[in-house]
Amino acid sequence: MEHKDVFGITFEQGRNEVKIDESLLTNVVTKNKDIPESAKHDMIISLITLKYTQSNSVCFVKDGQAIGIGAGQQSRVHCVRLAGQKADNWLLRQCPKVMDLQFVDGIKRADRDNAIDNYIGEAYMDVLKDGAWQKIFKVKPDRLTDEEKREWLDKMDGVVLGSDAFFPFYDSIERGAKSGVKYVVQPGGSIRDQDVIDCCDEYGIAMVCNGVRLFHH
Repeated sequence: MEHKDVFGITFEQGRNEVKIDESLLTNVVTKNKDIPESAKHDMIISLITLKYTQSNSVCFVKDGQAIGIGAGQQSRVHCVRLAGQKADNWLLRQCPKVMDLQFVDGIKRADRDNAIDNYIGEAYMDVLKDGAWQKIFKVKPDRLTDEEKREWLDKMDGVVLGSDAFFPFYDSIERGAKSGVKYVVQPGGSIRDQDVIDCCDEYGIAMVCNGVRLFHH
């Protein structure tokens, strides 16, 4: 047991010693049951990540890498929105317009990364206004428009979304689909599980309900 004292009150819970492997991925509850080995590998990565993050937590994984983590939020969908935005930023960093940015010689890595974040985000004018872009870019880039962002993100596919506890509503699935989620792994157990499954079926998403909560504090 783990113990934590808070203002004279002792809280205790069982230590999180669950073993995470492919045995947790057998209960596919959606119509789409096609989960390739690469997606199973990403599911395991998401579950390992969730095991060591603060609940509520969700994790987006792509090609063996956690690309967005949302943790410690008050609702499941807020976790998904937070992690989804991080995943979107990771994906947008790879779009051709961003890859073709011409940075000035000698720019520090942190300054370059911050400039990219601003460029693909709402604060794009911080790096595109006169007097600012000259310190960052050799050539002033065109703005990455909202339409271009959406077009690029719509091309994304094969992303895994893992959750440390059940999705109480289907809104998390809808948000995940906007970031290329094709596979979901979660414990299940909500009274609205069928609504979540139906939403996955609508988007062609394959979902595993493994019955294992990683919801520890």
